[in-house]
Amino acid sequence: MGARPSDGQEPGQTQAEVLAVMPRLAQLSNAVSRGRLAERAVEAAGLRLDRPAVAVLMTLHVADKPLRIGEIAEKMQVVGPHVTRQVQELERRGLVRRIGDPHDRRASLIEPTDEGTAAADRYASSLVGWFTEAIADWSDQDRGDLGRLLGRLADDVTAHLTRLDDGPAPPR
Repeated sequence: MGARPSDGQEPGQTQAEVLAVMPRLAQLSNAVSRGRLAERAVEAAGLRLDRPAVAVLMTLHVADKPLRIGEIAEKMQVVGPHVTRQVQELERRGLVRRIGDPHDRRASLIEPTDEGTAAADRYASSLVGWFTEAIADWSDQDRGDLGRLLGRLADDVTAHLTRLDDGPAPPR
């Protein structure tokens, strides 16, 4: 299935434009997730955690509600046992706690402790500060366009992946 043209573009134009952007997306992803930025944010937050544990803590932080292990794994797009190990480490450090699920007594929900929330706030503030500095010289229009277009890209890519995941099962 090829890309659908929009705004009167030919399919080849659309594919070439997307292909031209892919290295930049990879560059940005690497800078944020694998580069010194994440390490600096962890240091600024005063955390002694590895990136997977920070990712679990931040997933809980942005969810703004307690989550089951499976929900955390789904949001992070990883497998449950990976999240379980990270949650155990975060519990040991007093950054998250388990609470009973009011809808299912057999299940637990995970929520940040006050200390975990404060650590996540410090980490997020460090990242936001860095990005704010990086685009400080941009015009208001450019900053607005960036937010709007990144939001649209994230929503559209997520929706497209969901449609693919929900599609017909492959033949056996």
